[in-house]
Amino acid sequence: MLTFFRAYPWQTLVMLLALLFAGFAEGIGLSALLPLLSIATHGNISGSADAASVAQNRYEQLVIDLLHAIGINPGIGVMLMIIVLGGTLKALLLLVANKQVGYTAAMVATDLRLDMLRAVLGSRWEYFLSQPAGKLANSLATEAHRSSQAFVNGSLMITFFIQALIYGAVALAVSWQATLISMMAGLVVAAISHFLLIRMARKAGKRQTGLLVALVSRLTDTLQSVKPLKAMAREYLADSVLAMETSRLNKTLRRQVYSTTMLSAFQEEMLIIMLAAGMFIALVHYEMPLASVLVLVVVLGRMLRQISKVQRQYQRMVIGESAYWSIKQTIDQARQSGEQFTEGKTPALLHAIQFDSVHFAYDGFRVLNDLTLEVPAGSLTLLVGPSGAGKTTIIDLLTGLLQPQSGTIRVDGTPLQELDTRAWRQMIGYVPQETVLLHDSILHNVTLGDPALGEADAERALKQAGAWGFIAALPEGMNNTVGERGGKLSGGQRQRIMIARALIHQPRLLILDEATSSLDPSSAAAICHTLEQLRGGLSILAISHQTALVSVADRVYRLENGQAGAVEDSTLLLASNN
Repeated sequence: MLTFFRAYPWQTLVMLLALLFAGFAEGIGLSALLPLLSIATHGNISGSADAASVAQNRYEQLVIDLLHAIGINPGIGVMLMIIVLGGTLKALLLLVANKQVGYTAAMVATDLRLDMLRAVLGSRWEYFLSQPAGKLANSLATEAHRSSQAFVNGSLMITFFIQALIYGAVALAVSWQATLISMMAGLVVAAISHFLLIRMARKAGKRQTGLLVALVSRLTDTLQSVKPLKAMAREYLADSVLAMETSRLNKTLRRQVYSTTMLSAFQEEMLIIMLAAGMFIALVHYEMPLASVLVLVVVLGRMLRQISKVQRQYQRMVIGESAYWSIKQTIDQARQSGEQFTEGKTPALLHAIQFDSVHFAYDGFRVLNDLTLEVPAGSLTLLVGPSGAGKTTIIDLLTGLLQPQSGTIRVDGTPLQELDTRAWRQMIGYVPQETVLLHDSILHNVTLGDPALGEADAERALKQAGAWGFIAALPEGMNNTVGERGGKLSGGQRQRIMIARALIHQPRLLILDEATSSLDPSSAAAICHTLEQLRGGLSILAISHQTALVSVADRVYRLENGQAGAVEDSTLLLASNN
């Protein structure tokens, strides 16, 4: 809660002031309760002397004298009016406090999600690759929500604590002996509850956080492979694994529910016992007036109930607390792995890109060894080679996602590390091997919601990508929905939309990473024809095994053993591929 308060100081101040004044308002209402009972028992009073004769303790006399001092005659109607006004004022102030709590809770969840998104998206590529997608999805969904709920529970805990203090203050004024005994009994009950049940809830909350990470991670991975599993009638394997994970989570939730219900039941039982014992001692042993005993029962009963609520809200808070520290840990780790951007020269790509004696290794395994190659501006350069030869690594190095261990990558003669990183990446259009389309319209899939891009920009890019023909024939044109992962479109159509997405911001360099590998020969040939038309207007670097693209490339490099060799006669490569 201190962390939340430091993050949202003004919201916290408004909440605490509203709660404090709400407590005072309720205290004013309660202060009229004992005089009311005495007046109702002895009859209405018209003077101070009569009021003094009715008063049965110093607190009651103080209230009556105070009313007379401000010119109010303490009758039944007046006392009831004070109680009603105090309760109304308390309700209004609690409304303000609870509204502030709700607004701040929504802000907590939103800020945590935005912080995590920005931290993860701003992290180095190596760190991003090491993070399971399900873990990040769980942080954004469940952990952020549970953190905001923990804030709500903590705020309610403070609310009930302030109310308990007010009830305790009134009870102390009526009978400090009875109040101290009740407080000691309440502390004993709270200590027992904490030892037996709060610790159980905390452990259950931590385990729940860990199991949710595992379950959502496994679920995300499984959903991405549902189609082949169903095609082979093996979806039962996924079902059994997910069922086991869910069963473990269910056991943890049952422990959590058990500790919550047991705490409530234990506290209620102890409250009844303490109130009954207290009434017996007060009436029989101390022979206190009935009015004072009734007021003490009401006030101390409320105080003890609020203390019980404090502990129950604390229990709920510690259940969700682990989710907050988990998402904060994810954010902190991502920030520590933040990508460092250089702010150097503005690139232009007018002449060529050169790789000069570049070395790169993953975890000690050498991928590129003294790699040297050139990508002339305005040309279509093709990289071919077996899997694991380092083709995709070259692209990651060129985009600055990875850094070479030695050697230099130059753009128009300037080392890549001396260029403005963001400006360089903004000049790149990238088409990955997997066609990842959003379950949205074609227009949104091309513009990605960029407010600076409109329908005219999307139409231009779609025409450049050779996709306008089939899109114009659709019932809603660019507003047609592509379905889950683009399932309503063919492979070639999906790939053309991906190319349009890469072209819409008018890049200087278009990179295609096996963009035609999953297409049939006819679709691949059509894509190659599109790239051939784009050549000259921009530079193209492609990775492909398609013979059609080999035949139209200006320059072909074959990667093997971490090195690149220029293929002088592409007919030999076509023959070897055939």
